[in-house]
Amino acid sequence: MRVVFMGTPDFSVPALEKIAEKHEVTGVVTQQDRPKGRGHKMQFTPVKEKAIELGIPVFQPEKVKNPGFVDILREMNPDVIVVIAFGQILSKEILDLPKHGCINVHASLLPKYRGAAPIQWAVIDGEEHSGVTTMYMAEGLDTGDMIDKKIIKLDEKETGGSLFDKLSFEGGALILETLEKLENNTVKRIPQNDDESTYAGKITKELGQIDFYKSATEIERLIRGLNPWPSAYTHLDGKVLKIWAADVLEQEVKEEPGTICKNNKSLRAATGKGYLDIKELQLEGKKRMDVVSFLNGYQIDAVKFGE
Repeated sequence: MRVVFMGTPDFSVPALEKIAEKHEVTGVVTQQDRPKGRGHKMQFTPVKEKAIELGIPVFQPEKVKNPGFVDILREMNPDVIVVIAFGQILSKEILDLPKHGCINVHASLLPKYRGAAPIQWAVIDGEEHSGVTTMYMAEGLDTGDMIDKKIIKLDEKETGGSLFDKLSFEGGALILETLEKLENNTVKRIPQNDDESTYAGKITKELGQIDFYKSATEIERLIRGLNPWPSAYTHLDGKVLKIWAADVLEQEVKEEPGTICKNNKSLRAATGKGYLDIKELQLEGKKRMDVVSFLNGYQIDAVKFGE
């Protein structure tokens, strides 16, 4: 089939590679290059880099719904448009353009976790399973009829980063199954039950600030869900302290939440329920390290985290 692919970050790349092996990708649409780093050097999106490597024409409209670009899409005459983490909303004119419609790969088991950050929220909320869903795109936010799903079980220490990688890979495999059904006219449309829907809002840096009045279990899930970005953090001796890994100790807590409990080999925080046993951390201006290395090289003066 003739496919136009729309995507931007690393997450979208495996799907582009898979589709290019089996179908004619007539064009790749991605977000515009952005300045990055200290030198503010313009950097290609991961999808653009892969498209150039594969020899596929790349388009980077400021707004995909602009009439001039819609005309370009029309000239490409795609059988289907595949959209994975593109970053722009498609107009109804574009949604109606391809013969087989616009198909989205969404990183959750819809209708749960519609929205921008389903991967991180699945970990933060303590879900046992996540997955990817292919669906027809509609004008609402992730509301279209579903086609295929792939379910995966989360590991005990799953992070936002590790789940991202798994679902990116699974999304690439699943979209090929969906495209085959479209080509053979064997797709079964499954409407979403809006009553079962949940929303996964954008992740912000502020979300990472640890509230030690919450349970150790909730905090440990937050740490994993926000690893690698934007990371969970608190303050220690007036400096930002990122916490990258921790365990939960289900013990009765006698101290105020946030109280530092330490010896030369362990660093724990009292919480609203249980202790947070910190395993890996990074103090502002320092490199990431295990807790024993940190305790060997840093004298903690504070009594509580967050001060």
